[in-house]
Amino acid sequence: MRHFLALILLLTAALHPGWARAHALDPGFLELSAMDGTQWRVSWRMPDVNGRPMPIRPRLPENCQQTPAPDPAFDGRAWVTSFLATCPEGLAGGSIGIDGLERTRTDVLVRYELEPGQAQTQRLTAGSPEFTVPAELGPGAVFASYVSLGVTHILEGADHLLFVFALLLLVRQPRRLLWAITAFTLAHSLTLAAATLGLLRLPSAPVEVVVALSIVFLAYELALPPERRDPVSERFPALVSFGFGLIHGLGFAGALREIGLPQADIPLALLSFNIGVEIGQLMFIGVVLTIGYFARRMAPVLTERGALLSRAASYGIGSIAAFWVIGRMTAF
Repeated sequence: MRHFLALILLLTAALHPGWARAHALDPGFLELSAMDGTQWRVSWRMPDVNGRPMPIRPRLPENCQQTPAPDPAFDGRAWVTSFLATCPEGLAGGSIGIDGLERTRTDVLVRYELEPGQAQTQRLTAGSPEFTVPAELGPGAVFASYVSLGVTHILEGADHLLFVFALLLLVRQPRRLLWAITAFTLAHSLTLAAATLGLLRLPSAPVEVVVALSIVFLAYELALPPERRDPVSERFPALVSFGFGLIHGLGFAGALREIGLPQADIPLALLSFNIGVEIGQLMFIGVVLTIGYFARRMAPVLTERGALLSRAASYGIGSIAAFWVIGRMTAF
């Protein structure tokens, strides 16, 4: 079945050039940082669409008055601007929305503070472009919000998914594959928690480079015949995936730091985000294996070309990851 998964990768890479980037389209980001009881500093980040900002704009609660926002500036990935908003009645009970979001296929992450240092997060989509700010976010709402954020992050992160995809192609025995995926999960859970809680700090640029290099390593191993592969990766794939999982967890932590954590529910939010990451990962594995199964049943003749497809897939995976390495090296 892995030969058919290799074919799927080749077709995906050919039909979707956006895979040349780890995240095909960055989401919008709206942040309302409380300055005092009535005033907020608003930072607004719009995705880039063909060299222009996406035509969406934030809508604050009706009691808010805002200063004129300067024209957005391009920072290399998106268009950013900021302004001040005065809300005499506060944010609680008011509605925050993104006008025009319903006509797009992206989402917007809203991070807001009811009081300085008390951050909450909400994800808006085309189907749900606004929300009412609760006076207090209960445990159930925290859990649901951060699980959703975790699922979204992993499914939009092609670098992490490509690593899992390479594991599916490389590890042939189901039991060993299960142990490899479990080790990857355990490892990135550990470093995600450590980095998010401030116990471990590394610059994001080298972390992203090593994440991409981990994919290059798996692609290289996949290109070799089994007897020529590294003895450790061939005999103990779980050990290799655990080591690389530690680095991938730091990548997840970088995203979670940008989102922010509710200070009163940090453990719950951290656990929820990690659960969401795992749900997204299992969804991806299930979809890939299902497509591979049906492809094998519909085109059994492709089995004869299995070695060629695996070799071609290794070059495709390695080329994409190498492109990411080069791009991320410029961040140093």
